[in-house]
Order: sequence, then structure tokens, then C-alpha cells
Amino acid sequence: MSMFEDRQYQWRETYFVLFRSPKRPRLDALKKRLERAECRFTVTNCVSDKKGLIESLTVFAPDDFAALDISYLAGEEVSEEARSLAAELKSPECGRDERAKIDVLKGCDGRFDILHFERVGDHGAAEEDDEGMFDPSGLLIVLDALVELTGGIAVDPQSGAML
Repeated sequence: MSMFEDRQYQWRETYFVLFRSPKRPRLDALKKRLERAECRFTVTNCVSDKKGLIESLTVFAPDDFAALDISYLAGEEVSEEARSLAAELKSPECGRDERAKIDVLKGCDGRFDILHFERVGDHGAAEEDDEGMFDPSGLLIVLDALVELTGGIAVDPQSGAML
């Protein structure tokens, strides 16, 4: 079930983790990594392939009033998007770290889409009592875990920024 179907959650933003598809992690490795995190996560709707590699999952971060839908994509379309993004980001002002990330992007053919949702209550609008409670901490922990497991690059596609 997608979080789009849950009226208590509203989509806020999408992030990508781009990587080389042979580095796609096992579902159990991500779960173990999230268990070590300081935040309390609930992982549900887990789908993996026959080898146990991540296909999709949902991560709830109740303390952050948030949830994440994560899904895996791969192939030539992802490769083209990664090369295009690398070309857009390349500039003479890039530092050494940014250039290294851009070089990694050029070879990426796998991607996790991380859709970040805010818990808004039953009526689909932010409740006044919950105002200011939505916290990106859980998102950042999950992004870090996926980057660590894949050796990939986290990207905010709205701004085109690498994280």
C-alpha cells in the first residue's frame, strides 16, 4: 500500500539515492542499519526479490510525524537521468568532493526513490496541535543508511543538490 492511499499522511518531497545497481542492498541489511539508529522506525510493506534485495518498503518515523515510501528503479532510463544530472551539476566552481560525487553519478544505473510524507491527521490538513512537529531527522537517517549501503549519492531532485 502506498502512503498516497493513507489520508493521515500527505506527500511533502521526494529524494533519490543513485548508485550502481550491483550495489543494491539486501532488505535485511537496511532493516539492521535502521534498528541501530537513535530514532524508532517501523518498517512495513517490505518487498524484496528472490535474492533478498530491496524492491520497496515503507518506513514510519512516528516521533517525526513522518513516513517514507522507498522503491527501487534500474535500467537505461535511470542511467540517462544520472548522466544528465551529472552534466547539470558540473561547473568550474565544484570542489574536489563535488567532482568525485559527479563522477560517481555518471556510472549510476540504480535508484531508490524516497517519498517523504507528513502525518497530518484524519482530515488531510495539518492539525494546529501538530504544527512544527514534522521533522526531517528520520528522512536524513534513512538517506544516510541507503548511501552507506550502496556507496551512492543522495540527491534532492527539486533543487538538483547532492546531499
